Amino acid sequence: ILPGVCIGNGAVVGSLSVVTRDVEPYTIVGGAPARLIKKRFPGAIAERIEKSAWWDWEHETLRDRLPDFRDIRLFLHKYC
Repeated sequence: ILPGVCIGNGAVVGSLSVVTRDVEPYTIVGGAPARLIKKRFPGAIAERIEKSAWWDWEHETLRDRLPDFRDIRLFLHKYC
């Protein structure tokens, strides 16, 4: 990953990739240089996940809500 490059939340970077530019949230990139392979979720869903900021929740809250993470649409319906 080159200096100054940002990797968005939920992004996946393939091993041995050379990341030369910013990677958008919830995308999968790989290669040298890294290129978009695919988006993990449709844009509207990715935006809602980003707005939920679940990574800022307390550990106990995360543990209690763990089953809801198994179905992203249910999760978004309940918490966003």
